[in-house]
Amino acid sequence: MTLSPDTLWALEWVAAALGVVNIALLIFRSQWNFAFAIGSVALYVFIFFEKRLYAESGLQVFFILANVWGWMMWHRVAQDHAGSQVPVRWLDWTSRLVWLMGTAAISLNLGWVMQRYTNAAMPFADSAIAGASVAAQILLGYRRIENWVIWIAVDVAAVLLYINRGLYPTAGLYGGMLVMSLFGLKEWVEVGQRARRA
Repeated sequence: MTLSPDTLWALEWVAAALGVVNIALLIFRSQWNFAFAIGSVALYVFIFFEKRLYAESGLQVFFILANVWGWMMWHRVAQDHAGSQVPVRWLDWTSRLVWLMGTAAISLNLGWVMQRYTNAAMPFADSAIAGASVAAQILLGYRRIENWVIWIAVDVAAVLLYINRGLYPTAGLYGGMLVMSLFGLKEWVEVGQRARRA
């Protein structure tokens, strides 16, 4: 499938706009963030495939499923708490180490597969972003504060990758998401501290 440059450009702007709304809702722990996330990542399946970022394209399929799962998890938790905002908490140090090692192993192996078996433009950078994004998305579903730390690292790497591939609106989206992720980390840390004091 080949999309025209104008169609690709329009889809990228719509996907980026949906992504901004998603992150804004996520910062304040609203379960409605998932609806906008699903719309955004569904469009990015095609956008990244057209730019030969196959791990990123495949990652978007994972994100569709993970966002449906996350939405169900958050909805269940929100029903048990007053209001629509869900509670958050930290991982313990052992869990952090396990997540770090697992993410690194998956990313390196996926990079090797992409380099060996595809014409991926930047297989190891693409795979590192994909692997870290999977970890962050799962931790987000479980409402762990560390998801924001991973998203910050992903956003920095993604901005550089997308500029390299000429995906300027998407690089701008990830630059904006970097700022929003910093704000999200601050907000969730404060919520976690208030919960510990309560």
